[in-house]
Amino acid sequence: MNIPNRSGYQVYQKNMYETASPHKLISLLYNAAVTNIQRAIRVIDEQKSEEANKFILKAQEIVLELMACLNFEQGGDIAANLREIYFYCSNQLVQANIHKDTKLLREVEGIIDNLRQAWQEIGKDVSIAQQI
Repeated sequence: MNIPNRSGYQVYQKNMYETASPHKLISLLYNAAVTNIQRAIRVIDEQKSEEANKFILKAQEIVLELMACLNFEQGGDIAANLREIYFYCSNQLVQANIHKDTKLLREVEGIIDNLRQAWQEIGKDVSIAQQI
């Protein structure tokens, strides 16, 4: 069955990522990580382990992508600290997946959400500086 406007939506999604600024791309990664963790928590509560595995693995992939985006030349100590935070989150996600532990997932969700909020604040400063 062919869904009307699906190809239009796919083009829109593709363009959104291809035309986004580096700052926006990181924001999208943070958003996706939080969304996948929340989905994993929901399906664990529904005792759907296989689906939880899928969402946790997606969250892990996103955290690893965030780690790959770090620029140690420009970021210095901040990048090094973020790497440690991402390692920690990744390890906690592995443990959460093994044990289907929503407490660990909520912990990682909180960490990623705090980073997301800080990143959004940085974005406000960047856009104000570009207007001057």
